[in-house]
Amino acid sequence: MTLAELLSTLFERRNHRRISRITDGRPLAELADALVGSAGETSGLALAEEILIRFSGMDDEGKRIFFRYLATSMDINPKAVRTALADYEKHPSKDSYRAYAAAAEPRRQELIRRLNRVPGATGQLVRLRAELLRLGAKVPELAALDLDFRHLFASWFNRGFLVLRPISWESPAHILEKIIAYEAVHAIASWDDLRRRLKPSDRRCFAFFHPSMPDEPLIFVEVALTKGIPGSIQSLLAEDRAPMAGHEADTAVFYSISNCQKGLASISFGNSLIKQVASDLSSELASLTTFVTLSPIPGLSTWAKQEGLEMPVKAPDAMRKMAAYYLLNTKGRDDLPFDPVARFHLGNGAMVHAVHADADISDKGSAQSGGTMVNYLYDLGTVAQNHEGYATTKKVFATQEVKKLAGAATYSRVLAR
Repeated sequence: MTLAELLSTLFERRNHRRISRITDGRPLAELADALVGSAGETSGLALAEEILIRFSGMDDEGKRIFFRYLATSMDINPKAVRTALADYEKHPSKDSYRAYAAAAEPRRQELIRRLNRVPGATGQLVRLRAELLRLGAKVPELAALDLDFRHLFASWFNRGFLVLRPISWESPAHILEKIIAYEAVHAIASWDDLRRRLKPSDRRCFAFFHPSMPDEPLIFVEVALTKGIPGSIQSLLAEDRAPMAGHEADTAVFYSISNCQKGLASISFGNSLIKQVASDLSSELASLTTFVTLSPIPGLSTWAKQEGLEMPVKAPDAMRKMAAYYLLNTKGRDDLPFDPVARFHLGNGAMVHAVHADADISDKGSAQSGGTMVNYLYDLGTVAQNHEGYATTKKVFATQEVKKLAGAATYSRVLAR
C-alpha cells in the first residue's frame, strides 16, 4: 500500500467520526471570530461544525453577507503589516520575522484552517469556495478572499496528497455515476455509452482523489488505446467499433479530461495526471510509443467572430488552415495562446502535432470550432524541455505540417494589427 493510499484509508476512518453538536445561536460572524480565538480543540471543532452547517443552510444573500465579513473584517491590517515589516528590516530576527508573517496573514486563513479540522470538512470547504466563485465573480472586494482559498487549497491538494485510481466498469456505482455527471468534454449519453468507454480492453480511465474526499473524483482522463493517431472523436466513440487487445496498441490517446470540482478551479491537476497516466501505461504496455490527445479547440469560433472572420466549415482544408493559424498565432491574456485548451497542453510541455477537420461533428463541436480538433503530442523525452521553452519564451512548439498549414492561412486584417 502506498503512502497516499494509507492516508486515504486513515482519512476515510476519520471522516466517520462525528462531533456532538451543540447549537450556538450567535450570528455566524461572531462564531467565526470565536473560532479563530478559541484555544480548546473540542470547543473549536464544535464551533467549526456549527459554522459549516449554518452556512450550508443559508440563502444567497446570507452567504454574500458572510463572505463580505470574511473579506473585510478578517482582512489584514495594512498599518500593522507596515510596522512589522519596518521592524524586521531594522532588526531581522526569528521573532521579528514571525511578527511580520503573522501580521501579513489575514485572520480568515486561520479560520479556514480551523474549519478544515472538522471530519469531512475539506469537501465542504471546496463546495463553499464554489459558492464564493458563483456569488462573488463580479465583486472585487471578494477577490482577495478567493486568493486565500486558492493559497490554502494549493497546499492541501498538492500532488503528494493525491491518489491516482483506475476507473473501470467494475468500479462502485456511485463513482461511475459521478463520471457520467462530471464528463465535460464529450457527454456520456447512457450507461451503455459509459460501458463502451470503460469495459473494452483498449479503453482506460484514471482519476485523482484526495484522501479526505475518497468518494469524489477531482479530475479524470479517458484514454483510448489505438494503432496510429486518430483524427476524429466519432471513430473513437463509435458504437459499432471493434475493440482490440490493449497490448496490440502503439498509441495512447487522451481524448477527454474533465475537472470535477468547481470549488477547485485554478488548482491544477491535469499536468500531473497526464504525465502520471502516461508513465503508468508505458510501464504496463511496452508496445506504447506515442502519447497524444484528441482535443477540442473551444475558442476558435469565438476568436473568428471577434475578428469578423467566417469559418469555412464546408471546406476542410481551409478549416484546418484556420485552426492551425489560430493555435500558433493568436494571443490572449499575458501574451499566451488565446485558446484555453492550448494553454493547458502547451504549458504541460506538449506540442501541436496535427489538426483535423470534421473531427467532432456534434452540435457542440460544430459550434465551438467548426468541427475541427487537434492532437497535442506528449513526447516523454522532450516535455520538460518544451515546458521550459514555453514558460520562458512563450514559444508554441508544433510540427512542420502544422506550421505549414498556419503559414498558408492569410488573414491580412488580423496580421496587420
